Amino acid sequence: MIILGIDPGLERIGYAVIEKQGSQLKALTYGLIETPRVELGSRLQQIAREVRGLLVDHAPDAVAIERLFFAKNQTTAMDVAKAVGCIMLSVADAGKECHEYAPPQVKQTVVGNGSADKRQVQFMVTRLLGLASPPKPDDVADACAIAICHALRAGIPGTGNT
Repeated sequence: MIILGIDPGLERIGYAVIEKQGSQLKALTYGLIETPRVELGSRLQQIAREVRGLLVDHAPDAVAIERLFFAKNQTTAMDVAKAVGCIMLSVADAGKECHEYAPPQVKQTVVGNGSADKRQVQFMVTRLLGLASPPKPDDVADACAIAICHALRAGIPGTGNT
């Protein structure tokens, strides 16, 4: 199974493509989509275009995205929500279902502790994917964790993964 994990944002969107074969997990690629500080519509177009490119290039069997938790800054939260909408639309246009996971679900699944810190998540991502060093920046490590979360939870009834 090929899984595309996405850590949504407006300025920086982390992504990771991993493969699950049996109980083995392998990172195929990961990186960052960065948008310049231009008009919002142009940024959203870029996000949608680049996500569509990932979907075409890697043909994932599943797409997992981090569910938004509302931030203190409502304007920022609204703009990120718009980016999430563009991502989800791109996924739906590709005929895929978008599975959402809340940050505590991701941490619980990857680390075993729903309130784990970033360092713990990075350590487990590095270990589970057999990487030489943690993916950087944090957005990319988070995308890897989201993809791992789906790989480990997919097909388990009642996990709230849709």
